[in-house]
Amino acid sequence: MTEFRPSRFEILPPIIKNLLIINGLFFLAQNTISGPTVTFSFENMFALHAWQSPLFKPWQLITHMFLHGDFGHILGNMFGLWMFGSVLENLWGSKRFLTFYLVCGLGAALIHLLFLSWEFMPMVKDYAALAQAHAEGTAAQGDAIVNFIYRHNLRFDNTEELVAYLRAHPGSNELTSRLFDEITAFYRNNIDTATIGASGAVFGVLAAFVYLFPNTYLYIYFLIPVKAKWIGLLYFGYELFEAIRNSAGDHVARWAHVGGAIVGLLIVITWNKSNKKTFY
Repeated sequence: MTEFRPSRFEILPPIIKNLLIINGLFFLAQNTISGPTVTFSFENMFALHAWQSPLFKPWQLITHMFLHGDFGHILGNMFGLWMFGSVLENLWGSKRFLTFYLVCGLGAALIHLLFLSWEFMPMVKDYAALAQAHAEGTAAQGDAIVNFIYRHNLRFDNTEELVAYLRAHPGSNELTSRLFDEITAFYRNNIDTATIGASGAVFGVLAAFVYLFPNTYLYIYFLIPVKAKWIGLLYFGYELFEAIRNSAGDHVARWAHVGGAIVGLLIVITWNKSNKKTFY
């Protein structure tokens, strides 16, 4: 099947409807149960954290898919889920679509964690060496602090003066203790970074739609008709390029997007080979 032509089509099939409701309720809870006086944090408990973080919990591999950063974030994801997911659920049935959606989200999360772990590896190693030197109280902690500052691009108001003084006075316990505390705060802020959103699963849904209906026209800004296969290829290429580039300041989980698309494509190709009555 290269173009989607619905016969009996539910605009809001049950799994899509329930996913929209659940995501909406989580988003409402995120923005209601928050504030300086609230001790419970949705992000700490349900967002996806790196394996190296003490905040990581196994259930976050699933629950992170139901949290979103702002209204634009959830609106974009839920629109994509409804637009492409409704077609797939009508084609496959509710049970198979739900399985597909969750596996895509899980696969995206695992791939994201693998790349996140690789990215954090040098920092974890350097901090472990620094923490050991600090615990032992040896003069080596001065060198470990300087190494960490330069390798991970820490910037203080007077970085060069601090480093020069530290090298000249390696036994300055007051300075090393203060810098160790600041480095620890920097390290934890990075290692505890949370990932939220259904984008990985939605990219899997998009990949499956593009594979099954490559010649279906999608309308950019509701005006410009472009075949799904070209939009899919361009979008995937852009995400892959940004993931490889890994530019500073980009807080989007690009590898989750790429991973979700790859997992979704592999699943639908496998199903298409083994079940010709369901896939075309």
